[in-house]
Amino acid sequence: MHLTQLQLLLSWRNRCLKQTNQTFLQEEKPEKNATKTDLSLLLECLKFQMKSPDSQKQALLTINSICENREDHVDLFRELGGVTFVYNLSKSSVVHPEVKEAALFTLGTLAECNVYCKNSLCRKEIFTDISGWLIKEDLPLTQRRVTVYLLFVLVANNKSGQTLAQTTGCLDILLDLFRTTFPLSEENNLRTLTQTCQLWASVSSALCGCVNNPQNEEAQRICVAAFPTIKTWLQQISLPCTKILQPICSFISMTVANNCCVQESFFASGGLETLTLLLVRLTSAADTSMLSCQLAVIIAKTLSACITDNPALASGLSQYGLVFHLFSLLSSSKLEPEDRLCVLLNIGQCTAASGESVFCFTSL
Repeated sequence: MHLTQLQLLLSWRNRCLKQTNQTFLQEEKPEKNATKTDLSLLLECLKFQMKSPDSQKQALLTINSICENREDHVDLFRELGGVTFVYNLSKSSVVHPEVKEAALFTLGTLAECNVYCKNSLCRKEIFTDISGWLIKEDLPLTQRRVTVYLLFVLVANNKSGQTLAQTTGCLDILLDLFRTTFPLSEENNLRTLTQTCQLWASVSSALCGCVNNPQNEEAQRICVAAFPTIKTWLQQISLPCTKILQPICSFISMTVANNCCVQESFFASGGLETLTLLLVRLTSAADTSMLSCQLAVIIAKTLSACITDNPALASGLSQYGLVFHLFSLLSSSKLEPEDRLCVLLNIGQCTAASGESVFCFTSL
């Protein structure tokens, strides 16, 4: 192709691209302007409807709806000063409790879908406020739960958030809440079980965010203090359910992951033995009960985290005939195909660490 022809072709392509971009921008700009106008009006409503909690709450819920999973919309709201105002609203002593709850939830929503917003909220001042709210004994349950949700968002996948949670006492408060709000404790009746289960599960998620993704060895070490309590819970659960067992196992898995010292601490607390015995009990019913099969898979994944890169602990499980029970689980008709890998991984860990397990494996 001659140079002149090539230049003409490139010129034509650039004109096409320019026209396409102009069309796109023309379509995008009105939408952006409309969203900015909506957010601006909602922010004005928050500012000038201080005596109308219902209006403020509705405005916050609408902001949530507009900004949820839309990073660009959060940027618009932040540029309007909205994030700062909502934070100030959440800590105000004169607003209605339901408005405070909605404001805290909104902050969590904004931070969850916008990293810049999340980083701007990761300040010692805010974490200190969160710790102060959580230690209040008279804090309404819903407000406590959304406060924990905000804390979870700020620490998740965020090293600086994890560090602030430790230095401001938030991690210690979460551990205390994890122990005291356990839904099946003697202090809770059927009514309080419904009220506290979501809070306790949220606390577990926040703790998981504090100790892992990214891994935080110091936070993992601090959370070892909960192991004796967890062992007791596992022993007391006569009829396990997913809502209770999943948060416990998630906490264990995140706390022991890639940390041999913490794995040893879990073993020393008796937690590893208790978890193994529970798995043995559940696998015996896995072929007839879908729930037992699902719970056995949850525990198998947790056991894997407890013994990964720790052959001494893995070999100790041979005394429970774990490989036999894992094969029993593997052959269950109720086992989902995507769960087979974790069971096979467990079998591999046990057989690689223990000659006794290898003998059990070859004799099957």
